[in-house]
Amino acid sequence: MIKSVFVFLAVLLAACGSRDADNYVPKPKGYNRIDLPSHQYQTLKEAHPYTFEYSRQARILPDTFRGAQPHWIFIHYPAFKASVQLTYHPVLQNEKRLAGMIGDSYKLAAMHNEKAYAFKEELIQLPGGLKADVLSITGEVPSQLQFFTTDTTTHFLRGAVYFNVATRNDSLAPVIDYLRKDVLHLLKTLRWKSGS
Repeated sequence: MIKSVFVFLAVLLAACGSRDADNYVPKPKGYNRIDLPSHQYQTLKEAHPYTFEYSRQARILPDTFRGAQPHWIFIHYPAFKASVQLTYHPVLQNEKRLAGMIGDSYKLAAMHNEKAYAFKEELIQLPGGLKADVLSITGEVPSQLQFFTTDTTTHFLRGAVYFNVATRNDSLAPVIDYLRKDVLHLLKTLRWKSGS
């Protein structure tokens, strides 16, 4: 009797399992849902030798890393767990110093070579005769967008976009594009303060 009950249960389980296996449909890949707000901007009010417009979705935080200098800040996007790190240096009318800062900018971008599979460099014309060098880096890299601009005699500003998430960069592509628009708006509204 007990043996027949076990046989019945085994047949029942085998029948249920085979029926499910015949009807199995794999689930499609899932992607993170990212809701992107409209672009709205506000003017930087903190006391720095520069000013610009930045996203209303972001907040300004001081750079507290060891070695941070005055006027180094983060434009932090809490909703995206992303930041644009800005580092500022005075040029001091020193061509050698300026060349060193430009060289360092390229070296920092080149540190991504191991995981990057494409670099795109654009020279963007800004109001007031300024130019910005914007580097887009494709691949599983920590910073997909970097830039710098200078007036060549007094001011030098470098920026890099960073994410504090483990999501793959192809999933972050919409956010990277969103932040790129904000970075371009920042650059187009950048003004050096006189007397700085």
